[in-house]
Amino acid sequence: MVSYRELVQNCLSEVKEMMPWDLVARMAENPDVLIVDVREPYEFDSLHIKGSINVPRGILESACEWDYEDTVPELVKARRREMVVVCRSGHRSVLAVHTMQLMGYEQAISLRTGLRGWNDYEEPLWNSAGNIVDTAYADEYFTVKLRPDQKTPKA
Repeated sequence: MVSYRELVQNCLSEVKEMMPWDLVARMAENPDVLIVDVREPYEFDSLHIKGSINVPRGILESACEWDYEDTVPELVKARRREMVVVCRSGHRSVLAVHTMQLMGYEQAISLRTGLRGWNDYEEPLWNSAGNIVDTAYADEYFTVKLRPDQKTPKA
């Protein structure tokens, strides 16, 4: 059995990552870079990188193919397009890029540190209403909040 962290770590040998400041530079150099946010819709609605598209991990495979209700045409057509896949912490995006590479995506890269790192780098995040998210709200949003029942039981 492997843990979630081990699963992510195992994929890193085949997945490229970039830091938030590298993404800022790439977006300036190539305005056509596709940003794919694989978080859940409620997470995306709260805050996201402006211009990114939301394709939750739960429907990723069918979103990447024609003839499914989940098909995202822009994503299906992007197999050779430069893209950066993002999530909250940079873990789901690693798994998503690994899957996308298996499906023929040639230039998919994961954002290391995720949107948490993007926020720490003081880059803007937007909500679904089209407004910039207040930094204090974003900081609170990214603070880990584990319930007691979510923590490893003590022996």
